[in-house]
Amino acid sequence: MSLVINNNLMAMNAARNLSDAYGNLSTSTRRLSSGLRVGTAADDAAGLAIRELMRSEINSINQGVRNANDAISMIQTADGALQVIDEKLIRMKELAMQASTGTYNSDQRLIIDSEYQAMSSEITRIANATDFNGIYLLNGNLSGLESQHDGSGLSATGPLKVHFGTSNDSAEDYYYIKINGASASALGLGHSAADKTTNPNAGKTVSTQELAQQAMDAINDAIISKDKIRAGLGSLQNRLENTITNLQIQAENLQAAESRISDVDVANEMTQFVRNQILTQSAVAMLAQANSLPQMAMQLIGG
Repeated sequence: MSLVINNNLMAMNAARNLSDAYGNLSTSTRRLSSGLRVGTAADDAAGLAIRELMRSEINSINQGVRNANDAISMIQTADGALQVIDEKLIRMKELAMQASTGTYNSDQRLIIDSEYQAMSSEITRIANATDFNGIYLLNGNLSGLESQHDGSGLSATGPLKVHFGTSNDSAEDYYYIKINGASASALGLGHSAADKTTNPNAGKTVSTQELAQQAMDAINDAIISKDKIRAGLGSLQNRLENTITNLQIQAENLQAAESRISDVDVANEMTQFVRNQILTQSAVAMLAQANSLPQMAMQLIGG
């Protein structure tokens, strides 16, 4: 190589190596300080795309877990109200049993019936007042077929749709919670009860001995109807709890996969950092030496 003044090729080579080593050192510093192997698209374009998709899945699944937990809280609210209704039905059967015996006169049965009707009104009040986050649970709004669900408006109608999956597949991502009405009229009790085919007055009142005896059968039917609602809610709660367990496992596995793509291997990156640090220091020293080499030409000129 000729000794020249205008173009210091050794300095240019040392400067290029310094730039490369310093850039690699900067990348290692960024990765170690952030903990991410893939911090920008330039690090791993395909890995970045896969990571972002996984992150969206993980966040959606975690929200699905929260949705399912909210649904469990709602079911527990409805079940708690039905438990109180159960107590009222038991008291109503006790009153019907009391009024059905012949040792009471008409005035006393009317007094018994006044409490019977008060229990009926309280059941209706509980059914109409029980809500979760503004959604009324026992007034019959959530009854009906799954096909009757309509979520196109600001307020959905029909059975309540619990969405916990990351897509919109009915077999995998959501199902419906159907709760029949539990008011006194829906259960066939009290003055507001609908007429029955076989005995239109059964369950409406205990003001006479005959009606009190008929009310006992109507109350039994009401208790069975209420228990069917509670059994359905219990099975839904168990299903939601199993769903939550499955979603948590799924999110955990996706998080592990995302970590393998995105997170930096600290031990390996620290090795690269030390290597790049040494190369940077060496390049700086060699650039300083290369910049001084053209001065040797002065010795020839001076000689």
